[in-house]
Amino acid sequence: MSERTRGVLLLNLGTPASPSPRDVRRYLREFLGDPRVLDIPAPARFALLYGAILPFRPRTSAAAYAKVWRREGSPLLFHSRAQQAALAKALGDGYAVELAMRYGEPRIGAALDRLIAADVESIQVLPLFPQYAASSTGSALEAVYQEAGRRWNTPPLDVLGPFYQAPGYVDALVRVAGELPREHRPDHLLVSFHGLPERQVLKSDPSGSHCLARSSCCDAVGPHNRFCYRAHCFATARGLAAGLELREEHWTVSFQSRLGSTPWIRPYTDEVLPILAERGVRVLGVACPSFVADCLETLEEIGIRAREQWHGLGGQDLVLVPCLNDHPVWIEALARWVRSSRPLASAGD
Repeated sequence: MSERTRGVLLLNLGTPASPSPRDVRRYLREFLGDPRVLDIPAPARFALLYGAILPFRPRTSAAAYAKVWRREGSPLLFHSRAQQAALAKALGDGYAVELAMRYGEPRIGAALDRLIAADVESIQVLPLFPQYAASSTGSALEAVYQEAGRRWNTPPLDVLGPFYQAPGYVDALVRVAGELPREHRPDHLLVSFHGLPERQVLKSDPSGSHCLARSSCCDAVGPHNRFCYRAHCFATARGLAAGLELREEHWTVSFQSRLGSTPWIRPYTDEVLPILAERGVRVLGVACPSFVADCLETLEEIGIRAREQWHGLGGQDLVLVPCLNDHPVWIEALARWVRSSRPLASAGD
């Protein structure tokens, strides 16, 4: 291998600069202004964003962020920085590791500039979205390609991923879930993924006849749904359940964080909780494997709001399974992928 340094660019979604309504509004304007996120005609997107979302949502979201904000800043940024540092240490000499967010800071362009200044021979781009979606992975990669193309000397890019069922990722999920203290071991595991509008899942189906056409459409990943976020989520959940040796009746998949009144992929997390309570589940574990770092959606939406809902339903406890963060098993998996340039979900580890 060449003695020149190899660059690694970790990509995550993003976070406001602070939990103030002003900073949250700025973040939401950039995030929801992305046509891959709000994939509706521009006039309708503008009207929805500036007429219905930005006048009201920033204050509500800011209050939610304030509940989980740390002295070090945003949980997502804090844990992502920890991943960056741990990966750099695991890779050792010969690698330069940078972190960028699709929205907000640190910016993709600035991260690319730092890698270029380090005279890297190539840049491995690793979107930290285990399950592919055009609104997350696709948007982040589009932004990287655009930023790289603006440089006169365009750096060579090598994209790694997705990794929704890669052994190193699933092994790390199993390890983290298995490390819950014995007194917090749940009766049932809810595997809650971030939601997605149904229309985006349908757009990912090249056949136009497979996704959401039948209840079994996500039982396996094949040619028609290889870009299907929902199918990737179910594949991740099956791998996690198998690794934990859970019987089928002891785990459930759901989807959280929906926005607006259009149909999102089902079942919805807040609608699954009453069903599980009626079935007699007392201690519920919730894992959120669409996130590799704890963030607002895990710490506040599940760790606070879903726990309150669960207690209101008569549940004894809701145990939030931590995200992978900088767990050593996860960092070692990332390092192996970077060294081998092979984190594909179907590949061996």
